[in-house]
Amino acid sequence: MHSSRAIIIGSGIAGMAAAIRLAAAGYEVTVYEKNSYAGGKLSLIEKDGFRFDAGPSLFTEPQELEALFEVAGERISDYITYKQVESTCKYFFANGKIFTAWSEREKLLQAFTEQLEEPAANVAAYLDNAAQLYSSIGNIFLNNSLRTGSLLTAPPFYKALSILRPYLLFDTLNEFHEKSFTTGEAIQIFNRFATYNGSNPYAAPAMLCMVPHVELNEGIFYPEGGMISIAGALYQLAVKKGVRFHFNTPVERIICAGDHIEGVVVNGENIFSEIVVSNADIYFTYRDLLCDERTAAKIAKQEKSSSAIVFCWGMKKAFPSLQLHNIFFSGDYKAEFQHLFTAKALFKDPTVYINISSKMESGHAPAGMENWFVMVNVPSGVTAKDRDQLIAFARQQVLKKLRGTLKEDVEPYIVTETVIDPAWLENNTGAYGGAIYGISSNTKRSAFLRHPNFSPAVNGLYFCGGTVHPGGGMPLCLKGAKIVAEMAGKFNSRYALASGRH
Repeated sequence: MHSSRAIIIGSGIAGMAAAIRLAAAGYEVTVYEKNSYAGGKLSLIEKDGFRFDAGPSLFTEPQELEALFEVAGERISDYITYKQVESTCKYFFANGKIFTAWSEREKLLQAFTEQLEEPAANVAAYLDNAAQLYSSIGNIFLNNSLRTGSLLTAPPFYKALSILRPYLLFDTLNEFHEKSFTTGEAIQIFNRFATYNGSNPYAAPAMLCMVPHVELNEGIFYPEGGMISIAGALYQLAVKKGVRFHFNTPVERIICAGDHIEGVVVNGENIFSEIVVSNADIYFTYRDLLCDERTAAKIAKQEKSSSAIVFCWGMKKAFPSLQLHNIFFSGDYKAEFQHLFTAKALFKDPTVYINISSKMESGHAPAGMENWFVMVNVPSGVTAKDRDQLIAFARQQVLKKLRGTLKEDVEPYIVTETVIDPAWLENNTGAYGGAIYGISSNTKRSAFLRHPNFSPAVNGLYFCGGTVHPGGGMPLCLKGAKIVAEMAGKFNSRYALASGRH
C-alpha cells in the first residue's frame, strides 16, 4: 500500500497534534518550522537563573492531551506528568476584597458566600448550566467542522438545538451575568472569562458563559516542568511516531494546481504532498503562502482579538500572599474594555494577571526568589513607533496597581526583566498584529466567521491553530488538530479511489 504524504507548516501545539494523528493513521509526515524550536507560542525564556513560560500559562482539559497519546498508542505518563491545582486563581479587587477560587466545588461555593456575599445557589445554578451547555452545544460546536453538511444531519446537533435559549444569542455575556449574580465581584469574575479568547464581555454573546465550565467545574492542572514540558512531550511523541522535523526552515509558498494541493516550496525546491496543513496564522497563510491578497484583506478587516504585554520579572523576594495564578482587577472593567477595543489604547487602571510557576516548582527561580509572569491585555496591531511608549506606560500602571493592592512597592525587588509585546508576538509566533487568538468574539456571528479547518477552494489543504476554528488555547488547538486529521483521512480515501491508488 502506498503511504500518503502530509506536510505540516508550523510546529505549534495544533501542528504537532495534527502531525501525530496523521502519522498514527499511516501518513509520512514532515513538519517545517521557521523557528529553532517546536511549540509555537509555548516557548521558554531563561535568564539569570529564572525560568518563564513565555506563552500559555493555564492548563485545562488534560483529557484532550490524553486522547492524543491514546491515538498514538502511547502512555502519556511516559512523557509528562501533571496534577490538579488546589485553587484555580486568587482574585484581588479594587475595593480591597480578596477571593480564592477553589477547585473543590463545595469549597468554591462557600468562598463565594463568605468572601463575596454572593449566594451559593446563584453560582451553583450558573456552573450547572455551563456544564450542560458545554456538553451539548459546546461539544457539537468545538469538535466538528461548522462548514460541512454532515454536522447538520447528526442527531447530537438537534439535541443541542433543543436547549438553545434566546439569551445565548441575544444577550451579551455581561448582561447575562448581571441577571445571574447579585454582586459586582461575581459579575467581574465571570466576565473575565471572555478574555480567554481575547474578547470583550460587554460585546461578546452570552454563549461564552460555557467557558468557565472547564476551569471551575473540571479544575486546572499543572504539568511538571511547566507548560513548556507539554511542547516537549508532543515533540518526543511525534518523533517516535516517525514525524520528521525541519527547524529554521520556513515554507516559502503553498503550491496549488487548480482546485487541488500539490505541496510546498522550501528553499526554492518543490516538495510534493497529497496533504498540506498550515498551522501558521491564517492571515499570513493567505497573504504570504497562498499569495491571495484578496482573502487576506478580508481577514484583516475582521476585528482582531486583544494582544498582551508581558513582563517576565525575576523577583528577589517571595510573596506568600500570592499563588500560582493571580488576578488584580481594574476598578472600572467596562472602561478597560472600551479602551482595548474602541479607543485602541491601554487603560490607566488595567487588570493585571500574574503567574508564578515557582510556587509549584522552586527550581524555576533561585532560592528565596520568584518568577513573575506579569501580563496586561493591550490592543493588537500596535505600531513600532508606539511600542516603547506603550511598554513604559504599561510598566508604570502595573507597578502602581501592585503597589496599591499589596501595600508594598515591588519595583525594588525586580532583579531581571524580559518584555513580550505585540511586536514580539508577531515576530516570534507569527500572530498577525500580535493578536493572540486571531479574530475576537465580539459579535453574535463572530464564532461562525472564524475560518474553517479546510480550504473551500483547494482540496487537500487544511488549517489548524488558534486563528481558525474552533479557536485559541491549548485544548481548542488540540480539538482543531483532531478535526483536521479526520477530514484529511476522509479526503485521502476519496483521493485514493479516484486515482486508483491502493
